[in-house]
Amino acid sequence: MAKVTSKLQVTVPKAIADNFGIKPGDDIEWRTEGNAIRVLPRRDGGKSLDRGARLRSFDEATARQEARDRVVARARRAGRGWTREELYERARPR
Repeated sequence: MAKVTSKLQVTVPKAIADNFGIKPGDDIEWRTEGNAIRVLPRRDGGKSLDRGARLRSFDEATARQEARDRVVARARRAGRGWTREELYERARPR
């Protein structure tokens, strides 16, 4: 059994750390599952991405989102037969 410190820190029992290959400095993941807490070793082996890799990942995600936005915009234009600008133009007094 482990105690929670005043800083809300918990010590992983040695037998469990050895069994799952958890070493000092490794990251672990905390999940809530109903009324239980599940502790999992980090899936990527505790290796965090460096700054360059994080920026590349962000740029790739941004490009994917922009591509999705373009597809949605095309579908909207094709589906209703008019654009927002055309609607505003028709409503302007002449």
